[in-house]
Amino acid sequence: MFSRLSLSALVEMCRVLRHYLGAGLPLEEVFRQQMMRGPSSVRPIAARVALVLRRGGSLESALEKEKKHFPPIFLAMARVGERTGMLPEVFSDLEHHFVGQQKLRRRFISLTAWPLIQFMLAVGVLALLIFVLGMFEAQDLKGQRYDPLGLGLFGAEGAGIFLGIVFGSLFGAWLLCWLLGKLLPVTFRDRVLLAVPVVGGCLRDLALSRFCLALRLTTDSGMSIGKAIRLSMEATGNAAFVAASPAAERTVAEGDDLTLALERTGRMPEDFLRIIQVAEASGTLTEVLRHQGEHYQETAGRRMAVATVLFSILIWLGVGASIIFVIFRLFSYYLGLINDAADFKL
Repeated sequence: MFSRLSLSALVEMCRVLRHYLGAGLPLEEVFRQQMMRGPSSVRPIAARVALVLRRGGSLESALEKEKKHFPPIFLAMARVGERTGMLPEVFSDLEHHFVGQQKLRRRFISLTAWPLIQFMLAVGVLALLIFVLGMFEAQDLKGQRYDPLGLGLFGAEGAGIFLGIVFGSLFGAWLLCWLLGKLLPVTFRDRVLLAVPVVGGCLRDLALSRFCLALRLTTDSGMSIGKAIRLSMEATGNAAFVAASPAAERTVAEGDDLTLALERTGRMPEDFLRIIQVAEASGTLTEVLRHQGEHYQETAGRRMAVATVLFSILIWLGVGASIIFVIFRLFSYYLGLINDAADFKL
């Protein structure tokens, strides 16, 4: 579950591979260097890959044994680079791609950190209020225990129950999502996620940016268009795109053009198809795919920013609702004390 290499490790690995392979070092020697000097998470993987290469195996077969540690785009593009002799160029583009992913992740964390801190503080304040008020064991004029929050929780035990309910619910929701992700068919899961507002758009743009990167490199290498489409779909890392690959392969096998093949996948936006059609006609497919990959990477960043803002607003609304609830409970309890005191005097 936690065996995949981090983005920082992937960036460093791609940078070293791009530099040393570009300088003419043998592939086995590069991985031996990573085995000794690479990030701690990379060293055992590099050692096993170097061993396979020393025994005459291919990079593709070596990475296949380590596929749980790498994202699909790394495996697909390394396969493309080895088959076409363009490994330095492939790792250069992969480095750029992972740096972009790293920026998106850091942006998401920076935008969600403060709302999450506010949520934790709000939960902590409510738990402290339950604990402090319960310590006094005060009673109202009717002899009932003082419970301004109306939760029926008092003292240390009540605070513990409150914290257990809040964090237990969050953990339960996370566990449910994780189980659904494991139990549901991967293709069905990715199709559902692509249909989710905001989130689906972000995932689609990320998949398209990877597709453009992979297709540009595969078409540059002179690989057959059917194989290029299949590898490029695999590079998206999205099972819904991968499942649509056979339809595109059949289309090009029948002699139709790339635009029609991509249209029959049902995964490509209309504007992207029009751009690809013009690029095919003008012979500028490689350059257009480069620009489109950068465009979808930027668009994914903007969509992620919108999703992050919505997530932050939901947290703020939850915190605000909790504060308002406490204020109104305290105020209504205070009014109740005043009314009880007035009735007691009468």
